[in-house]
Amino acid sequence: MIRIDEIWLSREPLDMRAGPEKALARVINSFGEARPHTAYVFANKRANRVKVLICDSFGIWLAARRLHQGRFVWTQLRTGKAVSIDAGQLEALVAGLPWQYAAADFVIDRQ
Repeated sequence: MIRIDEIWLSREPLDMRAGPEKALARVINSFGEARPHTAYVFANKRANRVKVLICDSFGIWLAARRLHQGRFVWTQLRTGKAVSIDAGQLEALVAGLPWQYAAADFVIDRQ
């Protein structure tokens, strides 16, 4: 339905009261621009809620997800540059799974 070519995971927390305009302003301040077909993922300080801002070529979409128990697996450092993730990692993240292990190049071997 929505084409997504890039996904960026923000390390810095976002106030979950932020609506589409405030989230878009945060993207522009952090990245310099909101690129078409790009998703930007934010969490709150407790990492029990996430918001995904998706820019398509016509406008923006803002989706939210909340865990009733536990936390989303977030980056170790809450400051610094955003992290690029792929679609499989995004699916794992929003399901509450450890997304770092869902990379396409993650190999399990005997060592």
